[in-house]
Amino acid sequence: MTEVEERKRERIARRQVDKFAERRDQLAAAALQTLAELGFVNTSLRDIAQHSEFSHGVLHYYFADKSELITYCVRRYKAECVTRYDAIVATAAAADDLRAGFGATMAGTLRDDVTMHRLWYDLRNQSLFEEKFRGDVAEIDHSLERMIWRIVTRYAELSERDLVVTPAFAYAMLDGVFQHALLRHLSGDPAAAQDLDEHVQQVLPTLLA
Repeated sequence: MTEVEERKRERIARRQVDKFAERRDQLAAAALQTLAELGFVNTSLRDIAQHSEFSHGVLHYYFADKSELITYCVRRYKAECVTRYDAIVATAAAADDLRAGFGATMAGTLRDDVTMHRLWYDLRNQSLFEEKFRGDVAEIDHSLERMIWRIVTRYAELSERDLVVTPAFAYAMLDGVFQHALLRHLSGDPAAAQDLDEHVQQVLPTLLA
């Protein structure tokens, strides 16, 4: 095989991989709403097919089972979340700006993406019982922990003070505050999002010396 033919084969192979990934993204986007509304345990691939334009056979071709689909969906969503918060870190010029922007963004995502957050906690809880989820959940958790650490370290820099916590502790603190607000919001508490904004802003200074 000539060098030109080899390059052509590589280009075709890359296009096939790109098309496969693009198709998986389309299927994940279509599945998200059904998964988020019904929850992991109550949803099958057939349920997702019935609520989307894709057949059960198509879903099963691109995803081996429901477990692979749900972890793919959550990974995709959480990757988008990380970039959203990175923008706050990049643009904040003062500690108070970062604290206010972080609190407002947390409150906004609680209001706008409540079903996706419920799906994430559903998956994380399920990993306590099913080992097959633990690797993916741990990887997503670590990416969120790193995101939180970028925020709090930048806040410390802008405040010109030292941090007195570890990345795991900072993540646990803010994740706990968020999950508590999520439960309140799902219970119909109209003040949950506003309180979350205020609580997040209260937590940040406590992480500093």
